[in-house]
Amino acid sequence: MRIESINPATGETLRHFDPLTRAEIELRLARAAAAFASYRRTDFATRAELLRTVERILAREGGDYARTITLEMGKPLRAAREEIQKCASVCSYYATHGEELLKPAETKTTASRSYVRFDPIGPVLAIMPWNFPFWQVFRFAAPALMAGNVCLLKHAANVPQCALALEQIFRQAGFGEGIFQSLLIDTKQTAAVIDDPRVKAVTLTGSERAGAEVASRAARQIKKSVLELGGSDPFVVMPSADLEDASAVGVKSRTINAGQSCIAAKRFIVAEAVYGRYVEQFVAKMRALRVGDPLDDKTDIGPLATEQIRNGVHEQAQKTIEAGAKLLLGGRLIAGRGYYYAPTVLVDVPPDSLAAREEIFGPVAAFFRARNADEAVRIANHTPFGLGASVWTNDPGEQELFASEIDAGMIFFNGMVASDPRLPFGGVKRSGFGRELGAEGIREFVNVKTIVTA
Repeated sequence: MRIESINPATGETLRHFDPLTRAEIELRLARAAAAFASYRRTDFATRAELLRTVERILAREGGDYARTITLEMGKPLRAAREEIQKCASVCSYYATHGEELLKPAETKTTASRSYVRFDPIGPVLAIMPWNFPFWQVFRFAAPALMAGNVCLLKHAANVPQCALALEQIFRQAGFGEGIFQSLLIDTKQTAAVIDDPRVKAVTLTGSERAGAEVASRAARQIKKSVLELGGSDPFVVMPSADLEDASAVGVKSRTINAGQSCIAAKRFIVAEAVYGRYVEQFVAKMRALRVGDPLDDKTDIGPLATEQIRNGVHEQAQKTIEAGAKLLLGGRLIAGRGYYYAPTVLVDVPPDSLAAREEIFGPVAAFFRARNADEAVRIANHTPFGLGASVWTNDPGEQELFASEIDAGMIFFNGMVASDPRLPFGGVKRSGFGRELGAEGIREFVNVKTIVTA
């Protein structure tokens, strides 16, 4: 089965690739094992300088990489450039703080000395998605490489050119052969790589289904896995909120990357007292968004990544309307070339409708009424997911309530949920387990080794 790169703005096939053969996969696994044997012994200063070199390459050649992202998965070029800048920032963060985060931790016991080391574990396989094709990889790779591990990347099938560009960046920066490799392989081949004893751990960002399959396979081999899966993030608006600010950020959060983000706001839970005013402001801002050519810097929303994704989003919206939701805006495929979908607003969404239960990976906002803060919490938690939540209130008591009662890995007050290299990123429930970024992220793939001197 060929791996194809298709421009979602036009439907045109850009390039196609054949998956690696079994012999080619074996060669890359052998290279990874050999590279780890030497790279694990490099000091932090050497690793930090290599990451800083990557940072400089991204700053110098970021425009070209951003264009590759846009052509291959459709996000506006402006957003692609911002993604490259964020990749540079995570390299800078771990180059600066990685050694400190992995510093041996001394503990007082009855022994003359007791401490904990954080040693690298070996080749780590990353199974990464297409929606942030550079950032998702860098937020795994920067801490993993700083910790002394080596990386194997199985990227999404629709972004093979991004996968190859990523490998090129690390080689250009001076990382030796086998330290970072992209594997153009299919699902069946990926299973064999997970099973290979030279691969010591797996991290996946993707769907619930993919996460369950990868985690169960890794578990059968007694290998650690980290999963960042779907989200149906609530965006809660209470009466004390600044409605103008909350509506502007709400629209941005729902339509970032054409809504194709696990931490995008999906379910808007608005207090009854301000429901009408907030919906009015939100719809006006959604209507003003410009949908079009992602290479045009005036474009706000580009195409969805594939025709299948667009059709799935439309089906979810239509089924929610059939269940009783009211359509205020959009709800249609945009005619012409490419996989465009109109920004959509659904109000008075039934609690058991599809938009309430599932993640919609497109520019569709679903609105729910809440009589008070307690009901808002109940609606927010009425989902199998628990990734992020954005809550808009200036009431300290309400902030404490939401912080303690919402089931999520991240809660942002009066701001949009976002990833930050300095803070742990991840979820609970069916949104996965483990953390990326921050101190927790760099310690996911290390041997936490206890050392005691009697």
